This record gives sequence, structure tokens and C-alpha cells, in this order.
Amino acid sequence: MGRHRAFDVDEALDAAMNVFWLKGYEGASISDLTEAMGINSPSLYAAFGSKEALFHAVLDRYDTRREGVISKILDAPTARDVALRYLCGIADYATDQKHPPGCLLVKAGLSPAEGEVSKQLAHQKAATELALRERFECAKREGDLPKDADSAALAVYVIAIGNGLCVQAATGASREVLNQIAQMAVSGVPAKAPAAAKSPATTKG
Repeated sequence: MGRHRAFDVDEALDAAMNVFWLKGYEGASISDLTEAMGINSPSLYAAFGSKEALFHAVLDRYDTRREGVISKILDAPTARDVALRYLCGIADYATDQKHPPGCLLVKAGLSPAEGEVSKQLAHQKAATELALRERFECAKREGDLPKDADSAALAVYVIAIGNGLCVQAATGASREVLNQIAQMAVSGVPAKAPAAAKSPATTKG
């Protein structure tokens, strides 16, 4: 039996990531992947088992690159700062020339993926949504958000705007434009009404 060609796994995953990023999960063919990774299909299947397993490995590597990002966002002092830091972070990342424009997760999510791929993408989205929702709940307890603010809806709102920024970046929008959109979008994050000023006491003459 012939030996499979040796290759650097990390480099191969980065190459596969770019293919999935540009074409989505369904749009990326095995031939697209093997050509980009510089290997043949037997080597791909021997190393990863399947296209789906390769995609899971790519997502794990993608997550490793973004470790600590969410925690820094959640550490922002106010709910509006959290939203702004999240959206501006996406604007910067989606236009970083070190990788294709936009977001791998958003691009893959636009494809009609099914099974475990769909579940993993949904899990990624749910984890971010939960983190934002809990941070906004904390803001309500601290009085930074109004007591009647809907934390769940607010988290979905921020993520939806972020996804839109990724789509805009993928179609050529500049970082400057995306940051302007982010600045406008945070006006949708409610702020606690300022305390009413006390009327000055009147003195009797």
C-alpha cells in the first residue's frame, strides 16, 4: 500500500478554513479543500475522517484564535460599552486582511447545513447569545439598564447587527463604514433614565 503524504496539520486546517470561509460549508467541495490544503483526498480522509469532521476541526481552531475575546467584551463597564465593543470588534475582525472578509461562522451559517454541522453552528451562536444576555441581566441588577429592559431581545439585537456587519464586510464595506454603523446601532441599547434633579429649596425672606 502507498503511504499517505505527510503534511502540517495546522497549515492544512488554515487552508481549509479559508475555503469554508469563502464558500461556506455546503459550497466547499472535497476537491476545493484538497487543492487548497495541498493533499489528496485519501490523506484528507485518513487525517480527519470526513468533510464534516474536517469542518469541526476548523471550527475548533477558529475558536482557539478567538479565545478571550468575549471575556474582554463582557468586561466593558456599561451595557452600551459592551454592545459597542462587541460590534466594533466584529468590524475590525471582519475587515482584517489576514483572512477572508466577513466571518467564518456567519458564512457557514448562510449555507443550508444539516446534521451535526448545523448543531455546532447553532451551539456557537447560542453560547454568544447567552453570554451577552447574562451580561445585560447583570447590567439591569446594577441599574445600568432599565428594569424593564428585555435582556434576551437585546442580546439577539446585538448579534443580529454583528452578523449584518459581517455580511457587509464580505461584500466590500470598509472598516470605517462598519464602525459608523456600530456607533449608530448602540443607540438601540436602552440607557437608564437619569435621576430627576431635586428642586432647590426655597428660603423664606
